[in-house]
Amino acid sequence: MVARAAFTNPFSQERVEVDRQIVGAAQAISRDELVSQTIAQVEKRVHNLMAGGKTDLRRYTGEDRDIVRTVVLFDVYHRFRFEFDALILRQIETGDTPCQVPFARDVFSSLEAQGISNDDARRYFAIFYQIRRAFYFIENGLTGLAPSMDTLRLHLWENVFTSDINWYENLLWNRMEDFSTLLLGETGTGKGAAASAIGRSGFIPFDERTKCFSESFTRNFISLNLSQYPESLLESELFGHRKGAFTGAIENHEGIFARCTPHGSIFLDEIGDVSIPVQIKLLQILQERTFSPVGGHDRLRFNGRVIAATNRPLDEMRQQGQFRDDFYYRLCSDIITVPPLRQRLQEEPRELEVLVAGILTRMIGTDGKSMVGLVCEIISKDVRQDYPWEGNVRELEQAVRRIILTRHYLGGKRVAASNLREQLFAGIESGTKDAQTLLAEYCCLLYRQHGTFEEVARRTGLDRRTVKKYIRIVASDSQERS
Repeated sequence: MVARAAFTNPFSQERVEVDRQIVGAAQAISRDELVSQTIAQVEKRVHNLMAGGKTDLRRYTGEDRDIVRTVVLFDVYHRFRFEFDALILRQIETGDTPCQVPFARDVFSSLEAQGISNDDARRYFAIFYQIRRAFYFIENGLTGLAPSMDTLRLHLWENVFTSDINWYENLLWNRMEDFSTLLLGETGTGKGAAASAIGRSGFIPFDERTKCFSESFTRNFISLNLSQYPESLLESELFGHRKGAFTGAIENHEGIFARCTPHGSIFLDEIGDVSIPVQIKLLQILQERTFSPVGGHDRLRFNGRVIAATNRPLDEMRQQGQFRDDFYYRLCSDIITVPPLRQRLQEEPRELEVLVAGILTRMIGTDGKSMVGLVCEIISKDVRQDYPWEGNVRELEQAVRRIILTRHYLGGKRVAASNLREQLFAGIESGTKDAQTLLAEYCCLLYRQHGTFEEVARRTGLDRRTVKKYIRIVASDSQERS
């Protein structure tokens, strides 16, 4: 059962059932408590086996050896899980320079004492670190109680370790660069967080000489939003250029494919926005794993993994000839859809509270949790239940910021005030509204389009404080009518 648990996706219901069997948990307990009890049970049993020398792999062959080895790995990994967690946090704080790993020798000794060779111990140690990073970034980067988020986390884990981690450990741990990923979903759903969870969870070898992993996971994930560059500059940013390749190219420039580390990943956001010529060049990289800088003839090799994302309808674009079929099929080793916020809120009533708590914690720290109730109350008051949240989690983050500043979320009135344009024109035609009301409604329309008081002030020639006052007048009238 322990060997089965070791190879089961930690975000799956199957893992919950296996853990229940291990600890004999009949009553309902939390997932965290269930995992803690499982680890304690296994540690106790393995300790007893070790005392009798029964975990020494040199005593076993065949399937028995595989099972005992898996249980030993399970036990050692969990005994050092808090040290790995501390290393992850320290590396995030340190940045791109790999941190020293003071507990590495203890892990190696624990593994080698059970008959595991030094080479295998080094590989297992790197996989331990990878597993812990994947769990950390998937669990903390994609929070939520909705079933669709459970499915997303499960899918992301499989994207890193495949559907059978035994395959990964034996065959694929150093071959995952051939598995590209395509993330789909509306704008603001969290595709970047999903890409980061995949990209920061790749295998990184351990260097015993330096007592560090060969690179920092903060450096081996590179993100590029393709829509922010004009095509004349995009190729240079992707592939780099040589000095003199074009006007203004006064020195050599490394593109992101050259900067990507051997065990790294590149995230190409807004892949649906690139032109056919750029698609062809990206296809060549995916097929041949080589590229040339703009203005150069030398062939450089790319060894990393590609993750792409778009909110555009690729099926329609393929039918219209705007997105090449061959490029699509090279990108889609795995396709992951990130669910929209409205779906998550419909699936789980507590989802809003969990998301708001996470947003406030990131913004303010743990003290932000004291504001969760107030923020959720204002959202419930200012936003209709069928509000579509077109900006998804990104819009919710801005809603929380706006509520902290103003105790209102005026953006949430978009559905309730959908006839504001008609009301404005009707008032002009009938002559029943005074100038202040007309100006207030016009400011509110502009605010709905552009999202900031500053932009409304610029377009109307009004003072920002006046704009804010007018918008609040319309919001207040709308609340009274509702």
